[in-house]
Amino acid sequence: MLGANDGIVSTSSLLVGVASAGTGRSNVLIAGVAGLVSGAISMAAGEYVSVSSQADTESADLEAEKRELATMPDLELRELQGIYVKRGLDADLAMQVAQQLTSHDALSAHARDELGVSEMSAARPIQAALASAGTFAVGSALPLLTSVLVSYDSLIVAVSGLSLVFLAALGMLAAWAGGASIMRGALRVTFWGALAMVVTAMVGKLFGTVV
Repeated sequence: MLGANDGIVSTSSLLVGVASAGTGRSNVLIAGVAGLVSGAISMAAGEYVSVSSQADTESADLEAEKRELATMPDLELRELQGIYVKRGLDADLAMQVAQQLTSHDALSAHARDELGVSEMSAARPIQAALASAGTFAVGSALPLLTSVLVSYDSLIVAVSGLSLVFLAALGMLAAWAGGASIMRGALRVTFWGALAMVVTAMVGKLFGTVV
């Protein structure tokens, strides 16, 4: 959702800004395609670097945990017991659980319950980068396709209007999925999208007037 929202806002604002400068359809489309490609690459690179840093941290934590399990097994066992006591088990039962999980796979137990790292939540940089680039590109394609299909004279109105509709729909969907207020989710994302397009339109108009 976030990547698609970014794609819609970024590309629609870029299209509206360039169109407001009166540079012609070809320049608007070139700017839109450039915005889609550069934005998708930027999202992928940023997400890859961020998630790679997270993966490095997780790897370092796991290596430290391996050393502690090898050198201080009793302390690590009591540490695991303390975690389960805090979650509501009595001390004896917590120790039994800790002992059984340690005998089965000590590192996995500490990774999951002490570090919060599991196979499901483990950082995957390439997957995250592809997902961010893909969702941005899909969102960006919506206003770009609109600018291709409508006449140049109605481009600003059509791109702005349909982009706000797309943003509202995604905002409602995200709010519904999260159990939040659908109306609030739609209004929040459309407000910031509209603000971005208004500001870039003003900049484009100013630039076109000066040139």
